[in-house]
Formats: sequence, C-alpha cells, structure tokens
Amino acid sequence: MKLIKSLYGLKRAPKLWHEKFGRIVRSNGYRVSESDKCLYIKVAEGKVAVICLYVYDMLIIGTDLEIVKSTKELLSAQFSMKDLGTADVILRIKILYTKDGIGLSQSHYIENMLKKYGYFDLPELSVPYDYNKKL
Repeated sequence: MKLIKSLYGLKRAPKLWHEKFGRIVRSNGYRVSESDKCLYIKVAEGKVAVICLYVYDMLIIGTDLEIVKSTKELLSAQFSMKDLGTADVILRIKILYTKDGIGLSQSHYIENMLKKYGYFDLPELSVPYDYNKKL
C-alpha cells in the first residue's frame, strides 16, 4: 500500500504544480491556447506575451521587453525560478536571431544525430535525380 501511495503522490505533484501555474497566469490576464494547453497568451495594450511551458521549463516570448519583464516578475514572485537568459535552443530547435526577426532551424538537432551515429564527417554525395520529372 505505501508504494502505491508514494507513486500516486509523485505522479500527482506535476499536475498540482501545473494547475497552480495555470491559476496564477490566468488570474493575471493570460488565456490558455485552444491548440495547446501548455501555451499561455496575454494581449494587453497592443503588446503580446506568450509563455510556452514544457514540464518545469518555460520560454517567455513577447513583442515588448516590458511585458516580458513583468511576466518574469509575476512568475518569480510565485515560483522558484532561474533566468537562463536569451534562448538559443528549445526542444532541440535552434532559434536564429536576425535583423528581420526570428527564425527556427533543426540543423542543430540533425548535426547532433549525425555526430552521435558517426555520419557527420562523411564526404558529401550526389543523389541522382531527374529534374524534368514532375512529382
């Protein structure tokens, strides 16, 4: 019996944490995305903030630095958290910052897989392809 209660308690903890997180951000003007329950969006005075929650990690994105800062302040007042600075990789997707905006690339993930399986340093190959053929 004790083992089952312990396991239940451990499985329950993330759900309770997520419920508390949701309550706090919703009470501060965020709404849960209809397409993903781990995505919270706030629109205020023409500014947008998005919180992407992944287990206990989160990515805060905003159209304005002030709304990002206020989101960090709100969350750090309620949760023990560490600011890891500007994101460069999230969920194995590299974030590219350019003067025109932000781009996403999975080259980071592909390179890691090629290195892991010993294919990274192999020479390039040509693949025969008939460019006149319509697919």
